[in-house]
Amino acid sequence: MVDATYPREQTAFLLVDPYNDFLSEGGKVHPHIKPIADEVGLLDNLRRLDGAVRSVGIQVAIVPHRRWEPGDYEEWDHPNPTQQLIMHRHSFARGEWGGEWHPDFAPKPGDIVAKEHWGQSGFANTDLDMRLKQKGITHVIVVGLLANTCIESTARFAMELGYHVTLVTDATAAFSHAMMHAAHELNGPTFAHSILTTAELIEALPEAQG
Repeated sequence: MVDATYPREQTAFLLVDPYNDFLSEGGKVHPHIKPIADEVGLLDNLRRLDGAVRSVGIQVAIVPHRRWEPGDYEEWDHPNPTQQLIMHRHSFARGEWGGEWHPDFAPKPGDIVAKEHWGQSGFANTDLDMRLKQKGITHVIVVGLLANTCIESTARFAMELGYHVTLVTDATAAFSHAMMHAAHELNGPTFAHSILTTAELIEALPEAQG
């Protein structure tokens, strides 16, 4: 039995960075996450969760990283290591296939699509918090990429803002097992209220509870 409840009208499903560059064969970053993504069943689990939360009327929010454009970081005083990689790799380039939504996770009518985040938190310098608060959201389920960067940062920031936070261990991926271990076994328990599997979360959704 999962010791967590998800009020239908107060819960949001935050899908972080569902870009082709991450999730599709041929994406710039996909080869780096593919071993762990395949191991945990990332795509199938995201599909199951997306369908499950929509079927019970939970709010879906797309939480996208900044799509790279020429000149984004070259004149910055201190771009972080991830931004430096984006600058050289041109990940999630605006106007290119890699910066488009994976076809299974494109926004649907009624979804929130937050402003793009420049760093690793979907809340920092975006409108995500305001838009969730306007809908009375108190609980967030955070999934997507990467476990130890944007997922952890977004979820930790959500905790600081007062949200109930759930991580889903097999609905994310990272570049290594060590990074997954750090995200879910070391760091996650210091801020997340629940750390579940896809099956456990689906069991805890409102319809299942009813």
